Amino acid sequence: MAIPPKSSTVSTQNSRVEAVSNQNIESNADNEKEKLIKNCYQQVFFHLLENDRESYLESQLRNNSITVRDFMRGLFLSERFRRGYVECNNNYRLAEQVVARALGRKVYNAEEKQSLSIIIAEKGFNYFIDYVLDSNEYMERFGYDIPPSEVSRVLPGQAKGSVPLYQQYPRYGIDWQKNLISNRFMMSINDHLLYSNKTSLEKLLYEKPTGRTLKLWILALATTTGIAIWIILAIFRSTFTIN
Repeated sequence: MAIPPKSSTVSTQNSRVEAVSNQNIESNADNEKEKLIKNCYQQVFFHLLENDRESYLESQLRNNSITVRDFMRGLFLSERFRRGYVECNNNYRLAEQVVARALGRKVYNAEEKQSLSIIIAEKGFNYFIDYVLDSNEYMERFGYDIPPSEVSRVLPGQAKGSVPLYQQYPRYGIDWQKNLISNRFMMSINDHLLYSNKTSLEKLLYEKPTGRTLKLWILALATTTGIAIWIILAIFRSTFTIN
């Protein structure tokens, strides 16, 4: 004789069970991808500017059409890096800039700096980027999918590490700065200090006021001029008056 199935009631309260959906998984993946992209921008440019984002490269990376290494290559070959770094530095400084940002270290010595600068001079900047990103050092350290980072910032015997390399190397050197100042594209430090440290009287004399300040300035100037003329006339009359 077959045993009849035993009836049962559903006792689970679905409101207490957290839902697991593909949407949550995709959201976490998107957040991780965005964090990875920002790390790449920071490593190359120090900070992320919305106007300079490479939208096409980002979409390729999000769709897994390119690797992180390819994304880094695109940032180094971008118009922003060309204008902000390649055109502002000689080959020696350019070698330092790329090694610091792509390999996460300083150039070892003057010989390495010179040899890398020769590659830039002879083969061009695009070839130099491929040379660095395709090197065994880069592949062994970061591979295809890890953003470059500092190799070592911990200093023995010190509580704080060194300043990040992308902060140690300014965007351009003193030669380019002098060129900007001579062509009046940039104010020198001395001129800036001279201008910013003006007293209130100097600003009143050398800076043209506007609006209500201009009216008050004219009124004060007219009043001061009138008082000065009155004093001069009073002195003149008292001097030449015969009693």
